[in-house]
Amino acid sequence: MEMSELRALLTPEGLELLDELGALDSTAEVARAVSRLRAAGHSPDLVSAVVGQAHLRSKATAKFGAFAGRMLFTRAGLEQATRLAVAARHAQRIRSVGITRVADLGCGIGGDALAFAGAGLDVLAVDADEVTSVIAAYNLAPFGGSAVVRHGTAEEALDVPGETPGAVWMDPARRTAGHSETRRVSADDYSPSLDWAFDVAARMPTGIKLGPAHDRDALPSDSEAQWVSADGSVVELVVWSGALAREGVRRAALVIRGERSHELTSGADADDAPVRELGAFLHEPDGAVIRARLIGDVARSLDAGMLDEHIAYLTSDAAVTSPFVQSFRVRETMPATPKAINAVLKANGIGRLEIKKRGVDVDPAAFRRKLTLRGDAEATLILVRVGDQRRAILADRVPAAA
Repeated sequence: MEMSELRALLTPEGLELLDELGALDSTAEVARAVSRLRAAGHSPDLVSAVVGQAHLRSKATAKFGAFAGRMLFTRAGLEQATRLAVAARHAQRIRSVGITRVADLGCGIGGDALAFAGAGLDVLAVDADEVTSVIAAYNLAPFGGSAVVRHGTAEEALDVPGETPGAVWMDPARRTAGHSETRRVSADDYSPSLDWAFDVAARMPTGIKLGPAHDRDALPSDSEAQWVSADGSVVELVVWSGALAREGVRRAALVIRGERSHELTSGADADDAPVRELGAFLHEPDGAVIRARLIGDVARSLDAGMLDEHIAYLTSDAAVTSPFVQSFRVRETMPATPKAINAVLKANGIGRLEIKKRGVDVDPAAFRRKLTLRGDAEATLILVRVGDQRRAILADRVPAAA
């Protein structure tokens, strides 16, 4: 979004038009709305802004729920924003240690700041991009003076005398500047720089949001590293320091599914469980558990072993599961060839098939086209490397643990 479009939008006419338009889900709906609004005589800037926001609001529902209907976005800002359910947990951690004021440096469209203000914290939200900071101010306006937004750099925000916050939250920019098409940059080019961010974290309670694949060896050794997954996707790594880092915790995996969450913590990476033969059950650890290297702890809780020392699958004979894994009851195994698999699918009347893979160079969509699916039954096909062999495992999902 350009500033000219934002100015056109932030008028009584623009905001009223946006509310009247409602959410636009598809590109066809967007095209029809553009034609209709242009024919009604609205300016190109207003049409572009209103239609763009209506489409982004539709996409934003997955992250912000009903709040999306009153928020403004940029495309890049929405892509990088923290899900509200995850941001609420950030806010809970800050409040739980008695901190009442937080500086959100690199606030983007205000996803985390919304959760902070909603939890009763006083928030200073800062962003280096002017358009983004204006949008954050709009999104945080309902909180009045308890949420202040500034256009500026993170470094400048901490240099203001008499405004030292109780805690700092940082989401360093990991993509090139812009509001729509952006690309990822290397860790050396984050803004603010990671050296500066880690220096701040060494001096005061801080949470730093990073990508889940960030180099583990580059993390401060005295911090808590928490990987977070939401509904099956690993969405972030947060480095916590000072009072925000829990005593004795250096590795954590937080698994959020819907309204429920489960967490696994440890003082260090867990030792892997021994390798064993495939048993009656196969378990796929959540991505946050894998990133935190706590697979061994999960394995021991299930009385399970590793299927292969290099592959993140566990196997056991015990009929138990865990919130930290997806579990499958094994039906039978076969060579990972279409001919062998088709014979088993036919014998079992499998007409609906989920395909998963790990450790094998296979495109599941392309592989599916080689399979014959006929019948009313359903199953999961797991393609996996075990040692130097490629195996196929036909299995049934076990209901998720509560």
